[in-house]
Amino acid sequence: MSVPTAAADRSVCAPLPVLGRDVTVPLVTGGEAVYAALDYAASAPALQRVWDDVAAYAPYYGSVHRGAGYLSQLSTDLFENARRTVADFLGCRPDDQVVFTRSTTDSLNLLAAALPRDTRAFVFETEHHASLLPWERRADVAVTYLNAPRTPQQAVDTLERALAAREPYGPALVCVTGASNVTGELWPVRELAAAAHAHGARIVVDAAQLAPHHPVDLTGLDADWVAFSGHKLYAPFGAGVLAGRADWLQAAEPYLAGGGASRKVSRRVSGEGAGGVDVEWHTTAARHEAGSPNVIGAYAIASACQALTEAGFDGLVAREQELIDRVRTGLAEVPEVRLLSLFGDDAPRVGVLSFVVDGWNSSHFAAALSAEYGIGVRDGLFCAHPLVRTLLGSDPQDPGECGAPEAAPGERSLNAIRVSFGAGTPDEHVDRFLRAVRELVTDGARWEYRAEDGRCVAARSAG
Repeated sequence: MSVPTAAADRSVCAPLPVLGRDVTVPLVTGGEAVYAALDYAASAPALQRVWDDVAAYAPYYGSVHRGAGYLSQLSTDLFENARRTVADFLGCRPDDQVVFTRSTTDSLNLLAAALPRDTRAFVFETEHHASLLPWERRADVAVTYLNAPRTPQQAVDTLERALAAREPYGPALVCVTGASNVTGELWPVRELAAAAHAHGARIVVDAAQLAPHHPVDLTGLDADWVAFSGHKLYAPFGAGVLAGRADWLQAAEPYLAGGGASRKVSRRVSGEGAGGVDVEWHTTAARHEAGSPNVIGAYAIASACQALTEAGFDGLVAREQELIDRVRTGLAEVPEVRLLSLFGDDAPRVGVLSFVVDGWNSSHFAAALSAEYGIGVRDGLFCAHPLVRTLLGSDPQDPGECGAPEAAPGERSLNAIRVSFGAGTPDEHVDRFLRAVRELVTDGARWEYRAEDGRCVAARSAG
């Protein structure tokens, strides 16, 4: 059973068509501009191909795993085929499981809930909060936080020393990002996986920022699990993936208790606990997918995986590298701009870059890009507070809010600005961004900005 699907755009030298590419937004200076979405690291626009596939399926929507009717059977087939498509996209091993979740955060919390008792988790302080915070919620799981490394090799050496020194020598899990959501830098996942396995540990990769930009191969990386979100992979709706080894997931209590996760439920008629219920849980991925599944979200993720695969990552990566080089070169020509980096200028990276501007409050700068140029970027600490504070050299207690005083030349900024892009970014958006940065630094903002309801807004004309 199937529904018609759209063809992927194979024009890898041009941006892939995405929703919103023709949306115009008002400018505070008057008139409108086509919106330049340069905040892909937060949520990438949905591919037109994905939206078309979802729209084609919508009339056939039906209950998954819960109906004998044609539409229910069709939806079930699409849901399970989506699981296989994602497994192929990730290079899963034959015995791996693909569990559909709500997001990367949900996936990593699921894995944290499934850890064996007395596991020790090892996490670099450079992680996004989604992969930094879930492990401490288990009282029987000890967490070792590792300092930010300054080279990939230092990351491997730091992990090896920490794993070798652990006591007692029990189950261990390493959590590491594939690509930083702050600097875009690629982490040495394969080398970290080798170090983990050499010391009897397992490794999970937060691929939220990696999967939209580079191929992710579980087998090639020799990683145990990978987690990512659909909304960063050019798919709409609230869906994510946890894929990898099945044994810990099968042995753990279901993430949620309810229909779909349970295989058999019966009342106890006698003996201890009479009157209660006995439950036999599934051992497949369904064990952690209780409730009616988000079939549209899963189908959208699979559509995005297929579209990126068909378009070809080689061409997509090459084009993105051209944009990265253009942005880095353009920003380097503005002396007031300082790019943030952990591993150095030559480190390989995806299309995510963060920077500060001398003499500017970063929130005001981002607000001016939006209000005066129609450019959407991100400002703040990017849900990676320890990492950004390390890169900025600022006090962890600094608020970093829109209303914070402007940094004078040479002073530390309280937060940063992030520009991010990908397969759907037109060259013109990058060029407009660089022009806007130069004009704001040279001429200043044409409007003044203030804090309002936790965000920066244009207050009045600076003239």
